[in-house]
Amino acid sequence: MTSGSNRVLDDFARLMTDAAGVAQGARKEVETAFRSQAERVLNSMDLVQREEFEAVRDMAIRAREENDLLLARIESLETKLGGSTPGAAANEDEHGSTNA
Repeated sequence: MTSGSNRVLDDFARLMTDAAGVAQGARKEVETAFRSQAERVLNSMDLVQREEFEAVRDMAIRAREENDLLLARIESLETKLGGSTPGAAANEDEHGSTNA
């Protein structure tokens, strides 16, 4: 009689193991389908990936730093030339300065 109950328990354990395997496989399929659908939705929203965003942000930071350096260089050159540039004089004439 004990071998009969052991056999039933063994069959039950095997059944539970198989059910757990099926459940795990189903879970993986659902996760894959969900990720695929989510990726499709995100792609249709025309969003950028984080790596692309960070690359463009870094380029903008470098461009801003280069602009600041060039502005400082221009100001230095203007100071060496006496503080007046041909463009500045033309702008003053257009706006009615007392050069006339």
